[in-house]
Amino acid sequence: MHVFVTGGSGQTGPTVVAELIAAGHTVTGLARSEDSAAKLRRLGAAVHHGSLDDLDSLRRGAAAADGVLHMGYGGDFAKPEEMVRRDTNAIDTFGRVLEGSGKPLIVTSGTLVMPLGRESSETDEPLADGIAGFRVAGERTCLAFADRGVRACVVRLAPTVHGPNDHGFIPMLIATARKTGVSAYVGGGRNRWPAVHRQDAAVLFRLALEKAPAGSALHGVAETGIVFKDIAETIGRGLGLPTASLSEEQAATHYVSPFMGMLYGIDAPVSSTRTQQRLGWTPSREGLLQDLVRGDYLTARQEK
Repeated sequence: MHVFVTGGSGQTGPTVVAELIAAGHTVTGLARSEDSAAKLRRLGAAVHHGSLDDLDSLRRGAAAADGVLHMGYGGDFAKPEEMVRRDTNAIDTFGRVLEGSGKPLIVTSGTLVMPLGRESSETDEPLADGIAGFRVAGERTCLAFADRGVRACVVRLAPTVHGPNDHGFIPMLIATARKTGVSAYVGGGRNRWPAVHRQDAAVLFRLALEKAPAGSALHGVAETGIVFKDIAETIGRGLGLPTASLSEEQAATHYVSPFMGMLYGIDAPVSSTRTQQRLGWTPSREGLLQDLVRGDYLTARQEK
């Protein structure tokens, strides 16, 4: 299969591109800069110059492919309406090109669109007014093409996709611990945090492209919900720092922003049982706590 990929030079993207190529697929990646283009070429992918705002370029890329994998998402988070507009316009462009072809259109979302406070599954409705509600419009735009001859599918990734050189929520948590001298959690720390290794996520994206049924919502989650206090204590032991509980008010000023203080206190367990059964996906890489101990997260380095 010849796959047109957006976001292939980001954090998770290169691992996905490498997985696709290793499985015998060919990849053309969207590149906005020469640095992105060089990274894609090193992986063995062809380069298509353009951006998510250049809809004509997106049409050409999709038209030349046997399927589209949309992982790109960018913009100013202070302007969520612009990010949603860019994302939905890109997805709509891909869908219209693929309409009636039966080709796959795989769009990335996140499990934080799901209801909080209980274990959610793939059959639950995402929340447009939730913490990651800005992702829901893109999901709906994609899945609407399932009735228009496109094998449209959404992959919701866990908030932590861990692996080497991560620069997501966990490194931000570690940086705060280094800066403040304490590895903290909110309240009793019993809230649960889902995670998946980057290599396992890459396999899921490949399987989705190869065989996910039209209209599928898939969960890229290997660990349903790690107790957040366990994450904080593992970081504390690794850095030789004490752990401590924060009130919600304290968390709002302890972390880099009130939003992060709120985020680290949410209870967001998510099941991927249906995804694993449907696609034969079996996550096999080490879990987040093991990666914190054996990976590069806690090695001595300055905050980037």
